[in-house]
Amino acid sequence: MASVVDSSVVPHVGRSSDVGLNAPTRLAAVVVTFNRLDQVKRTIARLLDEPCDRLIVIDNGSTDGTKEWLRTIDNPRVRVIMAPGNLGGAGGFELGLRKAMELDDPDWVVIMDDDARPEPGCFSTFLEQDMSEWDAVSAAVYQKDGEICEMNRPTINPFWHMPTFFRTALKSLVGRSRGGFHIPDEAYESSPQEIDATSFVGLFLPRETIAKAGYPDGSLFIYGDDVLYTLGLRKAGMRIGFVPDLRFEHDFNRAYNGDACLYNPIWKAYYTARNGLLVYRLAAGMLFWPAFLVILLKWLSAGRHYGEVRRTYYRMVWHGVKDGLVGKRSRPHSEVTSLASADA
Repeated sequence: MASVVDSSVVPHVGRSSDVGLNAPTRLAAVVVTFNRLDQVKRTIARLLDEPCDRLIVIDNGSTDGTKEWLRTIDNPRVRVIMAPGNLGGAGGFELGLRKAMELDDPDWVVIMDDDARPEPGCFSTFLEQDMSEWDAVSAAVYQKDGEICEMNRPTINPFWHMPTFFRTALKSLVGRSRGGFHIPDEAYESSPQEIDATSFVGLFLPRETIAKAGYPDGSLFIYGDDVLYTLGLRKAGMRIGFVPDLRFEHDFNRAYNGDACLYNPIWKAYYTARNGLLVYRLAAGMLFWPAFLVILLKWLSAGRHYGEVRRTYYRMVWHGVKDGLVGKRSRPHSEVTSLASADA
């Protein structure tokens, strides 16, 4: 049977003493889910077809039957962790990685959302390759139709690489700044390359990296936690490899081309502003303030698309900017949603 664990009571289980130096690599997967029963069913089925020693599923307080279904899983490789409410994606990933290390202590952990999953053979490819030169490994993520998934395209930090900085600046003049600092299409057909930041869809982390860098910041709730974490690895001198032979599928339900999207629910604008400024401060360093002015103008300009809820949008951005500038990460999610529903 799958083990179901209350996240508040977790014993420490170390590695078995009979695991030798030449033992096979032990790979665990962490999936965070919230109210997407059909998606998590497909993801778990796919993962159980892969050479994965342990699958840890974090349920973020689902109310659509996901929690009940997870309790019915009859597979000893699956460990279900019931979070104490909705921790957001960031909180779920932090909890999942902590439990993976505390309970199973694998050699590598790979993380993903409930609507993302490895393509068949991905984990076998990973285990067959020598990944010792990398401190983290990012998979190539595609949409179901085979197109590159833009929201998971890795990046090169333009503030750390002058050619990338100037290319990004030039492309921003025609509204295509993403093309300046995201890796190009050709990278998906070439050899592995070093990157500066990537998403939490198909990110492989070895035990040693987690021991050195710690865990993602769950207080961020949603947005930016992956970029902050991976940029932090690079700033600490670690190497992140983009390995195009490792393919993931991301089955999200809306088109995304890198342009601004309207936030629904609108409280998400708060996290974009707050967490975005945390990312820019880490990425830009001494150039943070010029970068801040540019991004603030972009956020303010986006308000024209919100019609009757424009005031609410600006209120969420205002509070997000205030908290982001002072590095405040402690505002409860309940307070954020209250701000979004306030009349003033």
